[in-house]
Amino acid sequence: MPTRKHRWSAQVTRGSDALDLESEIFKQDDPRRIARSLKRSAERSRRRKASPYRSAMSMLTFYINRAGSNLPAGRRHVLESAKHSLRRLFHREA
Repeated sequence: MPTRKHRWSAQVTRGSDALDLESEIFKQDDPRRIARSLKRSAERSRRRKASPYRSAMSMLTFYINRAGSNLPAGRRHVLESAKHSLRRLFHREA
């Protein structure tokens, strides 16, 4: 077993085969900016397998889930708000 931890989730976020993400997009404080960037990336990608909405939402959910309990409440709130913004941008109100 290797002595160092493998950061496979960070690798997925950086080098996703489905989306070319803006650098450090998940560190932004504006949920609408995060949502717009994810939407733009998903719509431009030709390598995604699902719809642009599903690809963008999957990447955002993946990031939130991988951070788990290490994600501070303030960050979680911003990212959950980005989900709502993403739904609005794709006209998919819950």
